[in-house]
Amino acid sequence: MNILLKSVAAAALMIGAAGAQPALAQSGGTLVQGLAIANLDAVIVNSSAYKTAEDQRKVTYKPQIDRAEQRRSQLEAQLKPLAEKFEKDRTAANPNQQALAQQAANIQQIQQQGQQELQTIVAPVAMSRAYVNEQIQDKLDQAIKNAMSKKKISLLIGPDAVLAVNNNAYNLNQDILNELNTLIPAAQLVPPQGWEPRELREARAQQAAAAAQQPAAAATTTTQPSGR
Repeated sequence: MNILLKSVAAAALMIGAAGAQPALAQSGGTLVQGLAIANLDAVIVNSSAYKTAEDQRKVTYKPQIDRAEQRRSQLEAQLKPLAEKFEKDRTAANPNQQALAQQAANIQQIQQQGQQELQTIVAPVAMSRAYVNEQIQDKLDQAIKNAMSKKKISLLIGPDAVLAVNNNAYNLNQDILNELNTLIPAAQLVPPQGWEPRELREARAQQAAAAAQQPAAAATTTTQPSGR
């Protein structure tokens, strides 16, 4: 039952900071002609716009963060005695399997409802983080191009594609970060009314396009002349 308690706690992880941030490896070593590596996730979370937004978010969304933390504590307090009773009953000499199943179902229901409630409370926080990330990502491609152009890099690879790195491998992280900070020194924290993340916008656009094609395909099929 400790897993259930941990799940409720995990549902509230987005309350605070985004979590551990990838370290930004510094540029160094001898430049390999035309080749460099970069960790773009590390670049983003170490950018000025990202760090500033993380600090501002704790203030702007403090009511939601405090409310979520309070509700998370309440859920843990509610689940703990139920989980302890379940564990005690489960380890009894002759456990009642039907009663255990009912207890487990009750705990699971409280857990799921609690997770949904926490996600609803912190939804504005998550939306703000998505909005900031999208603004930064919109400038990232140009920052990469600028850094590659200045360092005369023709091939940029990510850390996942590297099996081993020696002192001659050139890391472009700091160069991209410098360009990114120039292009977007700060980001808007609060999304405008009705804003949705790019993934949702693209999904809606695809659905609309598919829906628009269906009547056209049906009309084409209907108007085809029949053979004699």
